[in-house]
Amino acid sequence: MVNPKHIATFLLGAAAGYALFKYNSMTDEEKEKMFADLKQKANDLKDEAEKAADKAGDYFDELKTKGTENMKDYMSEAESFFNDLFKKNTKPGNDTNPA
Repeated sequence: MVNPKHIATFLLGAAAGYALFKYNSMTDEEKEKMFADLKQKANDLKDEAEKAADKAGDYFDELKTKGTENMKDYMSEAESFFNDLFKKNTKPGNDTNPA
């Protein structure tokens, strides 16, 4: 019986075979250009990921401050709630994320 996994494996194998054929039929200049393009794309992706990580930290800091201010209107203990939520665990042996 043919399983979707078998079809996917066959298609991936065919794609890998075609990629190998295409790579072997390239000239040395084309191979160098391809590697340069891949390297540039990888560096662009890395830079974009670093920017996104920086923005995420800023976003959560902003969410913490604005969220606390907005929630004070609705909850009398919002400040302590958010402080408890976002504080770092400084006590040794008190791990909140067991692995």
